[in-house]
Amino acid sequence: MKEASMSKLLYIESSPRKDRSASIEVAKSFIHTFQSSDSQNDVETLDLWSFSLPEIDENSVSAKFKVLHGENLSAEESKHWEAILRIVTQFKEADSYLFSIPMWNFSIPYKLKHFIDVITQPGLTFSFSPESGYQGLVVGKPATVILARGSEYSSAETSAMDFQKAYIEMILGFIGFKDIRTILVEPTVTDPETRNIVLSTARERATALAKQL
Repeated sequence: MKEASMSKLLYIESSPRKDRSASIEVAKSFIHTFQSSDSQNDVETLDLWSFSLPEIDENSVSAKFKVLHGENLSAEESKHWEAILRIVTQFKEADSYLFSIPMWNFSIPYKLKHFIDVITQPGLTFSFSPESGYQGLVVGKPATVILARGSEYSSAETSAMDFQKAYIEMILGFIGFKDIRTILVEPTVTDPETRNIVLSTARERATALAKQL
């Protein structure tokens, strides 16, 4: 009999709509299945609408470049860099990841972009050398991405407007993720019957993917 071991899922929630959010609704199915499959499984939720993120300002940018060049940081720069380090450490401690993301203006919510800008740091989540180029440092961990969109973006005409899926899959790949499982929830702005079918199909896929962790 296989001995149970705790697995930590970091759930990053980026919709402010909560009970009215399609992406969150599908995420709940995923989380329920993950927790039910093993009593030792743990879920940590980062609600980006209530989670405090440090500003990417002059001090944090200056600190990043000083760290890269081995230079001493000022007290203010150290404070900003330590705040970034805490969040990156929290992010990297997880065993698997779940993102629930609504489409905003064909891309992602600004709160999620802010979070990505905080954690995407040289030497922490990626590295660079002239010999090997860019290398992601968050490796060997699966990420499930739930993308809710009001319309469908599968045609040649509409796919060119989809900067949500392309961006999140690219940036996760950039910092090291190879196993990225995407669940599309589309269209959500439609008649009630179609919406229910869309949500049901997405919840079934979320449940199946959660069982694989």
